[in-house]
Amino acid sequence: MSKENLLTPYNSDNLNLKNRVVMAPMTRSRAANEGNVATDEFQGLYYEQRASGGLLITEGSQVSAEAVGYINTPGIYTDEQVEGWKKVTKRVHDKGGKIFIQLWHVGRVSHPDFHNGALPVSASAINPNAKSFTYEGFKDTVTPKELTIEDIKRTVKDFQKAGQNAIEAGFDGVEIHSSNGYLFQQFFNGCSNTRTDEYGGSIENRARFFFEVLDAMKEVIPQEKIGARFNPSCHGLFGMEVDEQTIPTFEYIIKKLNDYNLAYVHLSEPFTDVSEVPFAVTEIAKHFRPLYNGTLMINTAFDKEKGDKVIADGLADLVAFGKPYISNPDLVGRFEQDLEIATWDENTFYTAGKEGYTDYPAISK
Repeated sequence: MSKENLLTPYNSDNLNLKNRVVMAPMTRSRAANEGNVATDEFQGLYYEQRASGGLLITEGSQVSAEAVGYINTPGIYTDEQVEGWKKVTKRVHDKGGKIFIQLWHVGRVSHPDFHNGALPVSASAINPNAKSFTYEGFKDTVTPKELTIEDIKRTVKDFQKAGQNAIEAGFDGVEIHSSNGYLFQQFFNGCSNTRTDEYGGSIENRARFFFEVLDAMKEVIPQEKIGARFNPSCHGLFGMEVDEQTIPTFEYIIKKLNDYNLAYVHLSEPFTDVSEVPFAVTEIAKHFRPLYNGTLMINTAFDKEKGDKVIADGLADLVAFGKPYISNPDLVGRFEQDLEIATWDENTFYTAGKEGYTDYPAISK
């Protein structure tokens, strides 16, 4: 077995990390203030506590007011939001950490309650038939408005500006959230995209919006500061379905990304059992590693042993941890000292306040 594991440094042309442990992006609904601003007291302390990781990726942060789809989530599209994030990045950097922000647009996974009664938007006017978590509790999603060509061009500029704002806020880079049934994946998948224009139909057309955003963003920030996240076998989440074109679409996208000089590509193993789902891929890292020449990050249900193995087997360069990082701010230290991993309290994942957020203790030395 290779000596490379989670605790060894990772050095590429674009990333120099003290270890290969990454904090995965996770919505925590703690930006409970006017303007959805990240604060020193909440996000600042939360990410500072976890700065021993090789790389931290923030919770999804909306690129515009139209992109909002969850309560109390931070944005990166106003001056106040940029100023709020500056305090967060400083705290992480002061601890020797590195931090990317995840840029987010939920698309149809939203509700009119977030948009003064206006419809959420998507690739096509197809209801995901899911639930939206609003300030009044869970509500049924609605049929969204299909984005016009003009709307798409505006959204491209929203992402471009958000990337610019992120660098101004002190982030080491950005991750484009192209995963988990949100806006980009709504363009990728046939179940949510029935367009007949240049953004629908063929694989190339359904991937066009993503690459337009990527091309626009690298005009204003170095492309080596950009990562992207994908969930190729996403099935049953927010109306997503895998069909015969789904995996070929992601194969096309991942291969095409070899033409770019990105910080990394971030892939998720299936969230649910897809062994009986026609056309789905059950081992994402194994399937996509041969297709991508750059830095590959993998996540979903890893522990230290599995993380070490996927790196040693050459199937990934970095491993992102989600829930273990919620309850173990010193996750890297616990890995180093083979200490017990604390369990997390799902009841406080999305609540207000510090409980279940910044009050988990560090026990490593």
